[in-house]
Amino acid sequence: MRKMAMERGSNAARHDFDALPLSPAIDVHCAQFSEIAALSDMAHRLVPGVQIGEADLARYYTLDPESLLTFSRKGRLLGGMAFLFLNDRGHDALLLDEICLTEPDPRLLASGDEEVSAIYIWAIAAIGRGIAGLGKAAAHLRRPRLRRADLFAQPATPAGRDIMKATGFEPMASFQPDLWCYERPWNRQPLRMPGSIFTVRSFADARH
Repeated sequence: MRKMAMERGSNAARHDFDALPLSPAIDVHCAQFSEIAALSDMAHRLVPGVQIGEADLARYYTLDPESLLTFSRKGRLLGGMAFLFLNDRGHDALLLDEICLTEPDPRLLASGDEEVSAIYIWAIAAIGRGIAGLGKAAAHLRRPRLRRADLFAQPATPAGRDIMKATGFEPMASFQPDLWCYERPWNRQPLRMPGSIFTVRSFADARH
């Protein structure tokens, strides 16, 4: 499950990822083990070329339950989002194309009490209004353990690529093919202007 897809026709507001609005209509929470089968089935239906199966997804979920989110509305499952929380070694391996993204080595993943160096978006699968859950997913990724980590992804469809462009991701030079990066606002270097320093915009609200 190395790439991402959304149902065609889904749209996200054009915001920086960490400034996406929190939709009150969509509930986003860490997945329950009982939801893994449905999430795996949805991923196979919506994400082109998905390879990881239910058992594999359950194994990585067991390693870090915070790495799998569900999006739902009035009790109906509308989608999910899966991440790889990489340690320093995993971050380097991602950039150097030395990680198997369909079956990542657990030694490249951050342990539960370890600060995460990079977040790889393993997959997004959402239908209808489910895509509005991205704002709450972004809030989940601002938890203390995760907030310093930049995000990486490989869009699998035109719709997925549009979401990347609309939320501040940019393609980057790396040995990993078609890798896109979202640099967290607080990690960005300020723009230097003659006689002063200005930042492009304030993200104070997004950081808390």
